[in-house]
Amino acid sequence: MFTRGTVIYWALFILLRLAGRRDVGSMGVADFLVLVLVADAAGNAMAGESTSVGDGVIVVATIVGWSVFVDRMGYRSPMLRKWLEPGRVLLVRNGRIVARGMRQEHVTRTELMAQLRLLGIGRLDEVQRAYIESNGQVSVVRMSERTDGETSTLEE
Repeated sequence: MFTRGTVIYWALFILLRLAGRRDVGSMGVADFLVLVLVADAAGNAMAGESTSVGDGVIVVATIVGWSVFVDRMGYRSPMLRKWLEPGRVLLVRNGRIVARGMRQEHVTRTELMAQLRLLGIGRLDEVQRAYIESNGQVSVVRMSERTDGETSTLEE
């Protein structure tokens, strides 16, 4: 049961990581994965499809254990964090769309404009920088939030 839980966790983690952040929404890939796997494992154990309730508990504990391990390793190791969670991607720079970032994340102009409107931005030239973050949400630094020559404290 431990081996099954481990193989399924890592197979789905890799597949979801490769699928990209837009398909998951505002949840992190690991969070989404744990939610789905725990629900399925617990459901099987409760429905009697597994050989015992103990088997379901072992699979759930394995999945949660891997999730905790991955979170802790990502926190402690910046190098590993780069592999475990995607970095942000620049979509707008100084009021202009960055085509490379849009292509990389498969974001259309219509989708970007909708996200900007949801953030209360009426015109593209109001945007100093716009990123798609690791959780799939769009973050924006407005032109008026920075003065010329001032460096952002939000840069990594």
